[in-house]
Amino acid sequence: MPFEIRPLSPENFDDFATVANPNRRATHCWCLSHRLTAAQMRELGDTREDALLALCHRDPGPGVIGYDDGVPVAWCAIGPRSAIPRLEASRLIRRIDDVGVWAIICVVVRSRGFRRKGYALQVINGAVAYAAQQGAPAVETYPPDTDKRIDTTMAFLGTRALFEKAGFTKIGMTEATGAGHPRCVMRRTL
Repeated sequence: MPFEIRPLSPENFDDFATVANPNRRATHCWCLSHRLTAAQMRELGDTREDALLALCHRDPGPGVIGYDDGVPVAWCAIGPRSAIPRLEASRLIRRIDDVGVWAIICVVVRSRGFRRKGYALQVINGAVAYAAQQGAPAVETYPPDTDKRIDTTMAFLGTRALFEKAGFTKIGMTEATGAGHPRCVMRRTL
């Protein structure tokens, strides 16, 4: 069975957890910090897990899961930028123009035996194809302007070079963040 992309839904929610938070720790990443404020999360449920599950009932859902031979191996948070309130309100990552882009805000590859097999690129390309099927005119992402992974404790957005391999081009820059790295604004027109 080839690599396959499936939108995150209530039915495959456990597959997301297997990839991104296998121990289901309440304080670890549920792929919400770049999406919602703490108050918005509380409106959706008692826990972060509940909040993400609530987002799975929306159309489109909060992202896609990549499967290799039926095994969940990767996650990509993608959706219309307009449906990601925290990104829309960001003073750092401002809109470049009025195009109704979708945005990739996170990419995770399952640990322990699944990394360095090309899954990150495959899930990004699958997420872009999913966005195109949903009518997106373009997809944007905002990786740090460095070739190095800068945060090894949480989910991983990806590097500029990874997104260049996926056909994205740099169309702008943000100012430096608190970590000192400006972010590229990269776009792939569909």
